[in-house]
Amino acid sequence: MKLFFLFVLTLSWAITSHSQTDSSNAMLQEVVVTANRFEQKQSQTGKVMTVITRADLDKARGKNIGEILNQYAGLSINGANNTLGTNLDVYMRGTGLGNTLILIDGVPVYDVASISSAFDINQIIPEMLERIEIVKGGQSTIYGSDAVAGVINFISTKSATSKLKVNGMLGMGSFGTKKIQTGITTTVHSTQISLQLQHLTSKGLSSALDSTSKGDFDKDGYNQNNLNLNVSGKITSSLSYRAYNQMSSYTADLDANGFTDDKDHRVSSQTILSGINLRYQLSKLVFHGNFNSNSNNRHYLDDSISVGGFSQFSDSKFKGISNFGEVYANIDAGKHFKIIAGADARFQFTDQHYLSISSYGPYETSLSKDSGKTNLYSVYASGYYTLNEKFFLEGGVRVNQHSRYGRNVTYTFNPSYKVHNWKYFANISTAFKAPTLYQLFDPVSGFAGLKPERSLTYEAGLQLSALENSWQNRLVVFGRKLQDGIDYSYISYQYFNNNRATDKGIEFESSFKKGKWTINGNYTYNIGMVNTVKYKVDWSNWMNPYTPNGDTTYNYQFRRPKNSMNISVGYQATTKCYVSVQGRVVGKRLEPQYGGDPITLKGYQVINVYGSYQVGKKMQLFADIKNVFNTKYIDLSGFTTKPVNVVAGILIKN
Repeated sequence: MKLFFLFVLTLSWAITSHSQTDSSNAMLQEVVVTANRFEQKQSQTGKVMTVITRADLDKARGKNIGEILNQYAGLSINGANNTLGTNLDVYMRGTGLGNTLILIDGVPVYDVASISSAFDINQIIPEMLERIEIVKGGQSTIYGSDAVAGVINFISTKSATSKLKVNGMLGMGSFGTKKIQTGITTTVHSTQISLQLQHLTSKGLSSALDSTSKGDFDKDGYNQNNLNLNVSGKITSSLSYRAYNQMSSYTADLDANGFTDDKDHRVSSQTILSGINLRYQLSKLVFHGNFNSNSNNRHYLDDSISVGGFSQFSDSKFKGISNFGEVYANIDAGKHFKIIAGADARFQFTDQHYLSISSYGPYETSLSKDSGKTNLYSVYASGYYTLNEKFFLEGGVRVNQHSRYGRNVTYTFNPSYKVHNWKYFANISTAFKAPTLYQLFDPVSGFAGLKPERSLTYEAGLQLSALENSWQNRLVVFGRKLQDGIDYSYISYQYFNNNRATDKGIEFESSFKKGKWTINGNYTYNIGMVNTVKYKVDWSNWMNPYTPNGDTTYNYQFRRPKNSMNISVGYQATTKCYVSVQGRVVGKRLEPQYGGDPITLKGYQVINVYGSYQVGKKMQLFADIKNVFNTKYIDLSGFTTKPVNVVAGILIKN
């Protein structure tokens, strides 16, 4: 692997030495907003940033959001290759669940009724997005809690012209999958309107792996509906607004557990996200106001007709509400300096009820919003300095006040320098994750004395533009130290803060675009160790088999591969015909086992093929064939991964 990197860098240097241009690539000149919360060219920030454009998403029709994100360096989305409705767990650079903050149009969103508080990205529909911006490294100074590994900003489609535009898509595929999507964008009397609707249904396949090969496991279906409405305009010449409402609901059949079928287990989930953004321009000062409310409702029901697990009946309801308010200002302090300063407040509530009936009788717990609630207040400021379009410096600080654990502070420092076709950058940042409502207040597992997880991230790298900027390369080395990580104790059956964890890794990305060819590749290497309480297991004492036995250090990156690689090759055969081949290689992973040592899952490789053909000016046909060679592999122990499967459809635009 060392020789591989040395070869790539040496070749890049040789090619660059013969390049005759120093102009920036169009991709690097694209205007982005997530890195520092003001518009800037991607080439002008030293942060590790990736943009998935609408054109990229158009070449991934047929894939869910997890499958799309899995193609990028540093990201591992568990569940993306399983049946629809599986939890899509986002791991960025090896961090645990909930340590990657999800943004929708720059505003943090959560599912505060879940254990990790992570937003369910099953609710994100690629066809309803304008683009995706990913920023890695600790981003808590700009975005607050949960941005330990970075942020993923899903930017929704908005109207940009006065002409009425209508689009529609019909897709059909394996396992009885059907997708219908339609969108309308227009401008009426200076008011811009965008409405997107989608319906997705699938008969599915068994989510639990049938290791007996009897073939009697039932198919687990999926049904989802989404609505996305954006209305924007100007109140005065200086004051503009955007109001939005996003609603998503789905039902999914579930199995009892890994390797265990259940014919009467189902989850229904509803999410409503509503809010308003205000922008007021006053000379070189721009004020912003963001206000939103995010409501999540999940209902799990497993009746007594089919018994697939320990309980003969279970009924659980989880409701979470997260309210967010923010005001901040962008200050243009001259040719070389910009400042952002602001304050925000987050209010979170949850109502939960759980009932199960087993051979031991009924078991019931509840958590009301009167006790299951927290508040978090923050103030922050960040500065950005540039000199001669070569030297860039970003830095900032945030002070947070939490209703349970009190105060903490985060900061960031990020210099970068461009010389010829090379760009060098370094980042030092701290971040935090507040304990979730479940971890604090659950009647059985919660511990109200939890402290926030605190991290220090450092990264350094270089970026190279070669072959007249048609070839882009980036190499990043990163490390992270995490203190007071939130863990679960098998002695007290409660959450607690462990000692410390360390993560480190390497990311290499390369993209080439010239003429009819587009080639993208990336490689990620990541390892992590945690120091925490060591337990001795004695199953003869079945009432309490775990006893503490000092400390231990071990690899804690379960379900996260040490090595992963993606490569895709696209070819625009004609102005109407496009084809691509995409391969993904995933190395060995550890899978946790209750009451025993983790097991090792084998690595795997899958190949996907995509093609599209333009029919006239308004119609496009597409087909996405995934796992072309029908590779048998396991992503999550005990659960089925998709065999070869196809989604094909038609897209119509006026």
